[in-house]
Amino acid sequence: MTDGTVAHWIGTALARDAGVRTVFGVVGSGNFHVTNALTAAGARFVAARHEGGAAVMADAYARVSGEVGVLTVHQGPGLTNALTGLTEAAKSRTPLLLLAAEATAPASNFYIDQAALAAAIGVIPDRVTAASTVRNDLRRAYRTALIERRTVLLSLPLDVQAQPFTDVTMPPIRIWPRLSPAAHTVTALADALTSAERPVFLAGRGARQAKQDLKLLSERVGALLATSAVSRGLFREEPFSLDVSGGFATPVAAELIAAADLVVAWGCSLSMWTTRHGALIGKDATVIQVDANPAALGVQHRIDLGIPSDVATAARAVTAELDRRGQQASQGYRTAEVAARLAAEGRWRDVPFEPEREDGRIDPRTLTIALDDLLPAQRTLATDSGNFMGYPAMFLAVPDEHGMVFTQAFQSVGLGLATAIGAAIARPDRLTVAALGDGGALMAASELETVIRLGLRDMLVVVYDDEAYSAEVHHFGPHGDSLANVTFPPADLAAIARGYGYAAVTVREPADLEAVGAWLAGPRDRPMLIDAKVTRGKPSWWLEEAFRGH
Repeated sequence: MTDGTVAHWIGTALARDAGVRTVFGVVGSGNFHVTNALTAAGARFVAARHEGGAAVMADAYARVSGEVGVLTVHQGPGLTNALTGLTEAAKSRTPLLLLAAEATAPASNFYIDQAALAAAIGVIPDRVTAASTVRNDLRRAYRTALIERRTVLLSLPLDVQAQPFTDVTMPPIRIWPRLSPAAHTVTALADALTSAERPVFLAGRGARQAKQDLKLLSERVGALLATSAVSRGLFREEPFSLDVSGGFATPVAAELIAAADLVVAWGCSLSMWTTRHGALIGKDATVIQVDANPAALGVQHRIDLGIPSDVATAARAVTAELDRRGQQASQGYRTAEVAARLAAEGRWRDVPFEPEREDGRIDPRTLTIALDDLLPAQRTLATDSGNFMGYPAMFLAVPDEHGMVFTQAFQSVGLGLATAIGAAIARPDRLTVAALGDGGALMAASELETVIRLGLRDMLVVVYDDEAYSAEVHHFGPHGDSLANVTFPPADLAAIARGYGYAAVTVREPADLEAVGAWLAGPRDRPMLIDAKVTRGKPSWWLEEAFRGH
């Protein structure tokens, strides 16, 4: 297939007219030409070893870069292989465009109902129907991903891809003004903030562009600042930051949030994880939710007022209303006592603990605190799912709201390594830390080669290796159930990593981390993997909390 076809135009238009810089995928015959057209027009193609990994890489890249993630796959199995990563992206409302070849003849072995498959997992299905409609079809799908922050499947039927098409530009996409709050909701929110004695702001992903506005408003009304896990780092430098709300919250943060008389959720869904199944929000507290997506208001938790609005716009409007009233700054929850407690107890590493003892194994808290001290401050953390995940997520500091990529909306094991790859491509200036359990590391092991092939030398893979699917061990073990199906014999993950070309070390005690210090010192000519043999005695604190919700 040469220039002058639908496939060629789609790839060219995305790179040339939409400004797509990076594309992820696995190439088969059905997406061969559109992918070649993308690269010929200047986009970088990142080849994964599995479509599932490619989908997660595109998701993570979009989250860190702020661009629309773009993914290209073969028809049929190319799409089905990507489903778990696509489900994560859809649940997270990641702006992502999937270009999937499509076999439309029912007799084809590759034939599946791609639109129905997409709809079943929350992905928006779309299709290029003919050469005569391709300009508007592509524009519509890309616009949905960009403006509505949705994951979109654009099916590319094989026969349509081959149709001739004159090379013209894609119609421009108009970005509308941000949604503003209604005047009466601004008044109501200003009233609530004025009367509150212990206000708390909970900021989610939708608040990332409003950091300064929320900071100034919180200072004005004396509010404490907390985030959902996906926005950790947003208020890192603020003295009245509680860090993360929910299952990851420190004891002092949980106590202060639970005692709030007003909770304002800014671009935050108030999910069961952020509210500890509702237990973190007092039954008498006033709850106000501000979100640019009206459909999100009041879905996850009861609210007293829902404000459909862009977060930054709403925060500025409330500040202007307080100015109009001549309202002076109030102390609110920002007392000297609270400041002292946060300075002494505000981080998990400040909470005293007695390390677990197990021969040949290291307590995951001891390990992670030591790594936090070793690693450079400018880092990106990608965390897989499992019993271990709270330790890297909360004991490793991140520099800002872009410092942790948390692909946990679908709670799938095995996404962490691909997440780290996508993040590393978006932010090559930072050390990328992939924190994995042994189950997730082995599940995604094929992408270890991708790290090497892409030359991602500033990648540190940390495997919390307890030789089990430990969430299940700790969930069912106390009931006397057999654990034979969720425990495994030892594996030398360091040796596996060396086989791929990594520097690697097995860590059983803090002294073993000297090898990591040497790698960090340079020349870092290859990525490094730590096979940390961690203690297995009990579940992590957050998992104990999560079990109470089952």
